[in-house]
Parts: sequence; C-alpha cells; structure tokens
Amino acid sequence: MISLSFRATARPQPSASKKKPIRLCPIPRLAEPVFTLDPRLAADSFEICTLDAVQVRLMDDARYWWLVLVPEIDGAVEWHHLDAAARHHLFDVATQVASVVENLAQADKMNIAALGNMVRQLHVHVIARHAGDAAWPGPVWGVGDTLALDAPTRTARTEALQSHLLA
Repeated sequence: MISLSFRATARPQPSASKKKPIRLCPIPRLAEPVFTLDPRLAADSFEICTLDAVQVRLMDDARYWWLVLVPEIDGAVEWHHLDAAARHHLFDVATQVASVVENLAQADKMNIAALGNMVRQLHVHVIARHAGDAAWPGPVWGVGDTLALDAPTRTARTEALQSHLLA
C-alpha cells in the first residue's frame, strides 16, 4: 500500500511584481487492484482468451462444451452487485460466447448460469447441451465423473473458440 503524507510549511510570499507561475506536482496514480483468479477455477479450466476484461475459460471436462466467463473485477461475487455497465458487458460477452459455442458444438440447448455455491468468485457457466448427454435433461453439476480433455480435443476446441471469438 502506498502511503503519502504532506506537511504544511509557511512559504514567503513573493512581491506582486515578481509572481512566479504555480507548479502543481502531479498526484501519483495508484495501481489498479490486481485481479486474482480463484485457484479452483484455475485448476479446473484452461484460458481461451480474454474479451474486454472477461476471461473465457474452457472447463476440463470432455463430456461437454463447457466454458466459464470470469469478469476481471477483483472481489466480484454477485452479478447484480456489478454496476450497470459491467453487468451489461458481461451479459453481452455471455451472449457472444453462447452463440459461438452453440454453433461449434451443434447444441440442442444452451445452459447459462451463475451459481457460485462452490466458488464464490463471480463466474458464468456457458454449457452446450445435447439430448442424451451424460446429464441430460438435468444439470451437469455433480453428475458422473469428470472426463479430462485429451490434448487433441483441448487443442481443437481452443483453436476453434479462439478463431471465432477473436475474429
């Protein structure tokens, strides 16, 4: 933390005929808060890209095209606690990502949710669902065992997502 202290001292006043221009010293800019990704999200997902301060991450579960969106706002927990601009931006990113994933995965249904019961840090799940998938028609959470993405599948999904989201 940066601590600034100032001490007032009396200065002799110049005569009216010899006024010097006043020079203001610049106020140092404090650094923006550093964003830290929750370790559980980091361990369970891979970063695909960042869209205007929203991380797009691929969950490490081959059973689903499952992404999480994490706004890079330190301390954000609830969607409705964001200011209007941040809330609308996150919604716009979720809409863009859902549209891309729906097309890439040829989804029957898209699930978009922000739960936060296990990980408090605000994150939005975007999941492509297919009739007959491992959890259909119920939610994906807590159903069966996670099937880690193999390297070729992870690479293919990452490249497909990046080519559509960063175009």
